[in-house]
Amino acid sequence: MKSWKNPLLLIAGIGISHLGNWIYLIAINLSILNLTGSAAAVAGLYMIRPMAVLLTNTWSGSIIDRVNKRKLMILVDVIRGIFVLCIPFLGSLWAIYSLLFLINIASSFFGPSSSVYITKLVPAENRKRFNSLMSMISSGAFLVGPALSGFLIMLVGTKLCIIINAITFFICAIFISLLPDVDEKTEDKREKINWRTLIHDWLIIRDFAKSAKYFITVYILFQSAMLVGFALDSQEATFIKQHLQLSDQDYGWIVSITGLGALAGGSVAAFAAKKIQLRLYLGVGMLLTAVGYVLFYASFNFLSATLAFVFLGFFMAFANTGYQTFFQNNVPVELMGRFGSMAEMIQGLIQIGLTLLLGLTADWFSLQTVCIIFSIVSTVFAGFLLASVLLSAKSKYFEENVNVN
Repeated sequence: MKSWKNPLLLIAGIGISHLGNWIYLIAINLSILNLTGSAAAVAGLYMIRPMAVLLTNTWSGSIIDRVNKRKLMILVDVIRGIFVLCIPFLGSLWAIYSLLFLINIASSFFGPSSSVYITKLVPAENRKRFNSLMSMISSGAFLVGPALSGFLIMLVGTKLCIIINAITFFICAIFISLLPDVDEKTEDKREKINWRTLIHDWLIIRDFAKSAKYFITVYILFQSAMLVGFALDSQEATFIKQHLQLSDQDYGWIVSITGLGALAGGSVAAFAAKKIQLRLYLGVGMLLTAVGYVLFYASFNFLSATLAFVFLGFFMAFANTGYQTFFQNNVPVELMGRFGSMAEMIQGLIQIGLTLLLGLTADWFSLQTVCIIFSIVSTVFAGFLLASVLLSAKSKYFEENVNVN
């Protein structure tokens, strides 16, 4: 159990931050709505993160791979905490948008940095269980956060909820500061980041992609299925409200119960980590997640929609665990920041395109028909993924007790 002390400390820190993010998400939506009275102004919140990702992810990975990841994560959390702390004192929509843009720029460094840090901190044989526990904590935050936010908003108002989120960033930074350095030698490898450096880094990523064709094939199939699913998420509220004719309260119940499904999935994935092969987490988990989308958009009442979403949430925990472990075990740790940042940028562009395409076609045709077609497309990608991971002879990509980094 001693070997789990540091990983559990990291899970606790990031888990507290996730909980704060869910409290903040509800509060910032209501704050913008109260300030402007405009639904469009609230929708604008959801365009800020993709814009920040597109601006930073071409070069952020080059920085991440050349600096101390633990110190960078602490710095990012402190910066985010300070910026979030300022939001309640701003009275201008554009000032809030500007600060949120800066927060999202800082956040674009945290995810890839944490992936590299986790890969170095957690031994290869423990990563699947670690990722399952992380998924379980994220699901718990998703389940508890909105409900806690609603209670706190009634009790103390939106401003204090936003301040609480700032405090959770500081707490996360403290937890990470208690963890060991895993790449002290990066201090000796600093160099100027310029256009030549960036082009050289992009060429290195291209060469890695060419040399790891099987990994890239599995990666693309998984992301294709998942990105179609993310596009479908944008229509879930519309489907529930307009097609199923359910109330806001019913929608809230469906989301909450889905969180329970995801929490149960994460728990089972963590306990079964030593018994179920990684390829099954990845392939079967993604296929059943995609089937869950088909079942949801084929649903006809509250009960069928809820059962479909619980099914989806349960198996998505396995899919995410399988993907994270597969990624950590097969991307060289010295390239992970650059590869992750570049891939995230490309995925962001594709996600925006798919979401717009789904929204437009749903306006032209039946919402349910279009969403079922998209769900089937996701299922086809997931089917190819499952066939690829089960039929391939390249078992080395799924070994869990050998660190290929």
